[in-house]
Amino acid sequence: MEFIAKYKLTLIGVVVGSIGGFLYYYFIGCSSGTCAITSNPINSSLYGALMGGLVFNMTKEQKAKKE
Repeated sequence: MEFIAKYKLTLIGVVVGSIGGFLYYYFIGCSSGTCAITSNPINSSLYGALMGGLVFNMTKEQKAKKE
């Protein structure tokens, strides 16, 4: 439970990114199947999850280190 509370914003970003990646595959995608990321819904969702986690993690406030 402590893990979820600590990384809540990053986990939300992963979920939002994976949904966004799947929606990108579904509506835009790659019709020929030669695109590395968008030719497969799993690849597209994983890439979206990675990007969502990174973007949401960047917006998190950084706590000052106590010296």
